[in-house]
Amino acid sequence: MFETVVARCSEVGFVTGTLTMDCIPVLEGKVALVSYITSISSLLALHASSYSPWVAALFLLPLLGLLPLPRLRQIAMIAAISCGLGLLFSAGLLLLTCSETLPFLGAYLMALSFFHFSEYLLTAAYNHTTLTIHSFLLDHSPEYAVAALASWLEFAAEYWLFPGFKTAHPYFSLVGALLVGGGELLRKLAMTQAKSNFTHTVMFRKRASHRLVTGGVYGWVRHPSYVGWFYWSLGTQVLLCNPLCLVAYTLASWKFFAERTYNEERYLIEFFKQEYVDYKKRVWSGLPFIRGFPLEEVGNAFPASDLDVASVGGK
Repeated sequence: MFETVVARCSEVGFVTGTLTMDCIPVLEGKVALVSYITSISSLLALHASSYSPWVAALFLLPLLGLLPLPRLRQIAMIAAISCGLGLLFSAGLLLLTCSETLPFLGAYLMALSFFHFSEYLLTAAYNHTTLTIHSFLLDHSPEYAVAALASWLEFAAEYWLFPGFKTAHPYFSLVGALLVGGGELLRKLAMTQAKSNFTHTVMFRKRASHRLVTGGVYGWVRHPSYVGWFYWSLGTQVLLCNPLCLVAYTLASWKFFAERTYNEERYLIEFFKQEYVDYKKRVWSGLPFIRGFPLEEVGNAFPASDLDVASVGGK
């Protein structure tokens, strides 16, 4: 049954990418979408011993980078990254469905692939003016790379030394999968609802089109994208049954988002003034024990303002 389904996956992937083109206003996003979907379906089709005519055409796209044209080089790099992420996703799917000992590693690879690809795709769809190759977030920071490497090394070491440990707690990994899925969903809802108001970096100057979004998931928590990413990152380590990295990820992520929300809210108060102060009073940050920029400090930060910061509470 599995082979019968994946035998047509390549054609389905290509058609799906084509039909969704109107949702992506820029060429870079269209190339990324087709490359990702078709690379996933191509590997699955090859696994089922079913050749697809799209395979050769897809993997020729990165060769455009050999041409002496900057735009084509960028397109080739986007295609190559998207293909790589797609292959990672399909490899994870094969592990999840075919492996008796590493199914949760497969789920982790799928989650990792989809997270980075969807960051780029949603930026292309909703805020393409800020779209760059860095929108995949693969080079988010040196600390992010070290954290990822540490989690892979811990998983490999513990699997080698205690092979039964990684498969002895399926319910623990299931909790991790729920954290990953819930965190991913919350972050992507935040990106789609904020649209062009969402950026991957803290803005130091207010754009003319910048609006404060307070509805949808932003009515639940002030920083839904950070909350989603926080629990997604912890969920990956629960999913992999990595106890050491779970502790390290919790501490490092908490510190990162505490500093990030403090700096971001400082500028949001400057941009939106009383509107953001009132919003901050109504809605909590969503991150445990993180308040963001304390309203008690507003008077010192904005001495000439007439902001009403009374009734601060614990938010």
